[in-house]
Amino acid sequence: MPRLSRTVVITLVPLLLALSLAACSPLGTLNALTPASESERTDGLSYGNHPRQKLDVYRPLVAHGAAPVVVFFYGGNWVSGERADYAFIGLSLAAHGIVTVVADYRLYPQVRYPDFLKDAAQAVAWAKRHAAQYGGDPQRLFVMGHSAGAYNAAMVALDPRWLAAQDMTPADLRGWIGLAGPYDFLPVENTTTRPVFHFPDTPPDSQPVRHVSRRSPPALLIAARSDSLVDPQRNTGHLAEALRAQQVPVRELYYDRVSHTTLIASVAAPLRWLAPTLEDVAGYVLATKGRAEPVVYRTSGTGR
Repeated sequence: MPRLSRTVVITLVPLLLALSLAACSPLGTLNALTPASESERTDGLSYGNHPRQKLDVYRPLVAHGAAPVVVFFYGGNWVSGERADYAFIGLSLAAHGIVTVVADYRLYPQVRYPDFLKDAAQAVAWAKRHAAQYGGDPQRLFVMGHSAGAYNAAMVALDPRWLAAQDMTPADLRGWIGLAGPYDFLPVENTTTRPVFHFPDTPPDSQPVRHVSRRSPPALLIAARSDSLVDPQRNTGHLAEALRAQQVPVRELYYDRVSHTTLIASVAAPLRWLAPTLEDVAGYVLATKGRAEPVVYRTSGTGR
């Protein structure tokens, strides 16, 4: 049998994987193929009274002192999503020595903006209060999300209103990570998103880019260079520019071989060859020293 070229492999593998996943749960497959031997999961913990206000905690089995803590919010256009589907995030980050909290939040049509942000802030506050119980360091707390979850993470990190309700401030965050996030999307064009944000009366202050200040925590922003769902230049690019204008440390990365959806899937073991998402996120969390960090990051190659 002839050997396939690298180009053919790069082209065919995602297609074959997509076809195989179509017959079952794509995220469930990624979870099943991501090793769980280096972490311990505690699931179904409540951070509020509503059935959707629950979270799972993934802790490293091997730790060298208190570990940094990442609270992760998944995407789904604020209308769908389950924390169990994103076990591969917790498993992957915990294997790199990071205590990871994967949280559910209330969705439309049960709630609209800004109720899911109240949930996000409440989950972050839970993580700060309980981090030490799971080997985490509450002084090394990060919030992270993908797509709609990246929006949630951005608003918690940039708009002080939400953490203030939990007796916290954005200064309690060591940093935040956004993957393919919508940060500047008015007027709302997506018909599914419109009712979530009270279209046509969407509040202007619902946009993360409007809340950037010199007090904003450092950020790692990652996007697919070709994203057909969330324009990377308008959203990731504009937010990065706004952060730099306020002298906030920001690292901005764009990957070539991923899409809006495979960007987050590339954290899972079977798809890590697509992009260094896990490596970049874990490296950022483990290396970030906080507000005093003086460097404004720029990148080349797969970055910008």
